[in-house]
Amino acid sequence: MSADVAEKHFDKGLANTIAAESSMSYIDGVNGILEYVGIDIDQLARNSTFEETTFLLWNGRLPNQAELDELNAALRAEYTLPSGIIDLIKTFPADAAPMHALQTAVAALALHDPEADVNDPEANIRKAIRLVAKTPAVVAAFDRHRSGKDIVDPDPSMDIASNFLWMLNGEKPTETMARALDVCLILHADHGTNASTFTSLVIIATLSDLYSSMAGAIGALRGPLHGGANEGVMRMLEEIGDIESIDAAMQKKFDNKEKIMGFGHRVYKAYDPRATYLKTFARGLAEDTGNMNLYEMSSRIEEIMNEAVAAKGIFPNVDFYSATTYWSLGLKLDLFTPMFAIARMSGWTGHCIEQLADNKLIRPGSSYIGPHEMPYVPMSER
Repeated sequence: MSADVAEKHFDKGLANTIAAESSMSYIDGVNGILEYVGIDIDQLARNSTFEETTFLLWNGRLPNQAELDELNAALRAEYTLPSGIIDLIKTFPADAAPMHALQTAVAALALHDPEADVNDPEANIRKAIRLVAKTPAVVAAFDRHRSGKDIVDPDPSMDIASNFLWMLNGEKPTETMARALDVCLILHADHGTNASTFTSLVIIATLSDLYSSMAGAIGALRGPLHGGANEGVMRMLEEIGDIESIDAAMQKKFDNKEKIMGFGHRVYKAYDPRATYLKTFARGLAEDTGNMNLYEMSSRIEEIMNEAVAAKGIFPNVDFYSATTYWSLGLKLDLFTPMFAIARMSGWTGHCIEQLADNKLIRPGSSYIGPHEMPYVPMSER
C-alpha cells in the first residue's frame, strides 16, 4: 500500500469528513443551534424576510435598507420566465412528478441565459438572482399546467413568498399566509453541507455552470432520505385520520418498529432549532385556515414521541411542523419538496459562489474491495 493510500481512511457516508469551509451556516447538533452567518435562526425567522436572509447568506452580513431595496428590485425584475420555458413546461405530462419538472426546467434555464457559462463572481451573482427569482415561477407554472389552468404571470409588486402564492392560486394571499411561507423559506434557506448542497459543490468544483449545479442539487433533494420527509409527515397524518385514532395508531407503529416521519435528524440530537418558532407559527396559521385538527394531531403525536423517545435525543425536526404549515397554505402534497428547493436555492447558489472563490476539484477516493489478478476467460469457455 502506498503512503498516499495509507494516510486515507474509510468514512462511509462522509459523516465524519470535513469536505468544505463555509461562513454561511453553523450547526451545533448536540445543543440544537443553527446560525446563518452567526445569527440564530430563530431571530431570523421572527424578524427577517427571505430576501434579507438571502442577502445575508450571499454577503456575510445583513444589508442596509438601500442594499435590501436593490436586491428586492433585482429579484423582482427576474420573476418572469422566458417564453421558451413556459412552452417547455406546457409539454410536460400532467402526471409528471413536480421535482422532475423543476429539475428539467432549471437545467433548461441555462439555454436562455447568455451568461450561463460565465463563471466570474459578478455573473454568478446575477445568475443566482435569476435562479432564486424564477424557481418559484417554475413550480407554480407547472402546477397550473397540470391542473388545466392558465399560467399566472408574476406580480413584481410582491415579495417572493406572496408572489409564489399569487402565481399558484391566482389570488393574493392573506398577510398571515404570506408571512408563514416567508418563515418557511427562511428556515429552509441553508443547512450546511447536506447531501444536495454537497452535490452542487461537486458539480461547480469541476468549473461547470450554476444551472447544472442547481439541477444536480434538485436531483439529490428529491431523494426521500433528504427532502421528502415533510410529505411523509402529511401522509402519516392522512393515514391516521383524526385525533381520536392517534394513540392506537402510534402504538401500532411502535409495535411494528416503524419510523415516525418528522422525528429525529442526522445532525440534531436536541430539538431542531428550525422547528421551535415554526411550531408556534403553524398553530396560528392552522387557526386562520380552519386546520386546527391537523395541528392538534401533530401536537398529540409530539407528546407521545416525547414520552417514548425524547430521552434518546429524538425530537421533531423542521419537516414535522412545515408539513402542517404547507397543507394549511393549500399546497398539494407533492409540492412540499419543491418548496424546500425554492428556499434552498439561495443557500445552494451561495455555497457554489463560495466554493469558486477558492476552488479545488472534489475528488474523494474509494476503497476497492474487488478481486485481483483474475484471468480473462475467452467467450468460448464461459
